[in-house]
Amino acid sequence: MAAGRRRFLKSGAFLSLLLGGSIAVLLGLTAFWPSDGGRSRVSAADGYVKLPPPRLKGDMSVEEAILQRRSRREYLDRPLTLEQLSQLLWAAQGVTEPTLWVGLRSAPSAGGLYPLELYAVIREGGVTGLEAGCYHYLPNQHAIRATVRGDISRELMEACINQEWVQAAPLNFVFTAVFERSSVKYGARARQYVFQESGHAAQNIYLQATAMGLGGTVIGAFIESMIQELLALPSNEVPVYVMPVGVVK
Repeated sequence: MAAGRRRFLKSGAFLSLLLGGSIAVLLGLTAFWPSDGGRSRVSAADGYVKLPPPRLKGDMSVEEAILQRRSRREYLDRPLTLEQLSQLLWAAQGVTEPTLWVGLRSAPSAGGLYPLELYAVIREGGVTGLEAGCYHYLPNQHAIRATVRGDISRELMEACINQEWVQAAPLNFVFTAVFERSSVKYGARARQYVFQESGHAAQNIYLQATAMGLGGTVIGAFIESMIQELLALPSNEVPVYVMPVGVVK
């Protein structure tokens, strides 16, 4: 009996079992670090929406999108589709290479620590098939979860120093940052890296929107505390960017 146990411990079967268990544990943790914070474990009744898969090839080249990219502040009163929302979220923070831990994303992140969180604030009738409200993007699931119900576009405009294109747009993306995710490695320089990262992600939305015939602009003038309260953000999340997007006039 003892000899049999020794043979099993030395065998490839035991090693596979051990590694398989470790991998399963690590995969289970990916839902909690860094982005989802356990909030992805919700039911459909909690406002969880699985998004359509993103397109990986488009009709416009990167060069043409760069050439045509502009800040657009006037939008038609026309809703976006769920597919368009899905594509824009993926461009900003989507997983482009699944890994054992968190998955590599569409925008670079210092140390692969991914301090950004992304929310879509949707106006009444802003996205076909979705109720008005604020939705938190869950990159690892490519899904969204409602965090605030109802049209809060006017209040978001007021938090953005009454820039009227915020309310005019069918949806606004709000980037927030959990600075502690980066500061554990980079200390005081983490703030610089986080703001650089938000610029990378926002430019991805710019270029993706352009390639889809949409437009948007970036907003850095806002009252952080008002947005934190309006979006019911966790206390460790700080707003760093607001970006309205819509069908341009």
